[in-house]
Amino acid sequence: MENEKREAAIKITHLKKAYGEKEVLKDLNLEVYPGELFGFIGKNGVGKSTTIDCMIGAKKYDDGQILLNGFDIAKDDIEAKTQFGYVASEPNCYEVMTGYEYLDFIASVYHLSEKNYQENTKYLAKRLSLSEEDLKQPTSVYSHGMKQKLCLIASLLHRPSIWILDEPTVGLDVMAVEELNRMMRDYANHGQTVFITSHNIDLVSSLCDRVAIINNGVVSSLLDLNQIPNYRLQLRHIFLETYQEKD
Repeated sequence: MENEKREAAIKITHLKKAYGEKEVLKDLNLEVYPGELFGFIGKNGVGKSTTIDCMIGAKKYDDGQILLNGFDIAKDDIEAKTQFGYVASEPNCYEVMTGYEYLDFIASVYHLSEKNYQENTKYLAKRLSLSEEDLKQPTSVYSHGMKQKLCLIASLLHRPSIWILDEPTVGLDVMAVEELNRMMRDYANHGQTVFITSHNIDLVSSLCDRVAIINNGVVSSLLDLNQIPNYRLQLRHIFLETYQEKD
């Protein structure tokens, strides 16, 4: 089905956000659909993380609307937050807990049954090569990559229909990155929505279905890499040209 015939999983309309006098998001509009692996890219400081912070309810925005599966993050925050799993660019675990204790805590937040918690944890830990022995250890002894794997597992425990990832490959080894890429692709292929930011243009160009480039507080380019496959080869050039023209 064409995108315009489908209900958007993520719908951002006229989003505005300023920090004092500095306008970071000026009029950002975006729709992402079920079954898409969507890339959201831009140079540092143009509003990628601010957009995600607004999407997940971590920051209030000044104007506009964000709908996640039809739920308004500003008005229906509890319902909206159950729709997504989120992975930050820096893993944030409670270091007084073991891996299992942290995942158990996350499961309790989403009211998962013991059966679903056990099944989902076992499946995800196996895919990301985090062993039972690892999960019994306090997260304070984890490497950066292990913490990131734990956060990836936590983000998917409740089987959200929207998976939001902000620079998720930082700190992961090559094998873990390859498995994460497969997981993101599998997730989208099963009709879910994946929204990813990354400075790795090669990863975005090879993996994503569509890509938005943000600049000057708006989406400056929206590229369909499936409809026009040549964009996959041109993405780095388009990205660089975006900022050479505007700066």
